Amino acid sequence: MANQKSWHDLYEEERSAGHRISDKITNFVGSWPFVYLHIVWFGFWIFYPVESFPFGLLTMLVSLEAILLSTFIMMSQNRQAERDRRQAKADYDTDVAAKEEIEDLQQRLHRIETDKLERILIAVEKRE
Repeated sequence: MANQKSWHDLYEEERSAGHRISDKITNFVGSWPFVYLHIVWFGFWIFYPVESFPFGLLTMLVSLEAILLSTFIMMSQNRQAERDRRQAKADYDTDVAAKEEIEDLQQRLHRIETDKLERILIAVEKRE
């Protein structure tokens, strides 16, 4: 049983290269380095006049970036939801197995107690 893979290990192995790349992009997008990168990029674009105001090319690039990033984020959220469903299923299966084992142990303990009580009664009757 020690060699059995967890649901999470199986989930990680099943992810495609595209899914892994998308998750890495999503992780980077949700970080401070991403924010700092954009501050530097926008600052450079505006203060080193790459183009004149109203920054049409910058607006187009940022819009395209937003479209792609929102797609990556939605794909990552869908995978997270699938991962959560798998975890819930694994948790449920574990709970059911534990419940069955507990019920089996309770029955065994009941049989042991019943057997012990019968032996005590027999021993008491023999003394009388």
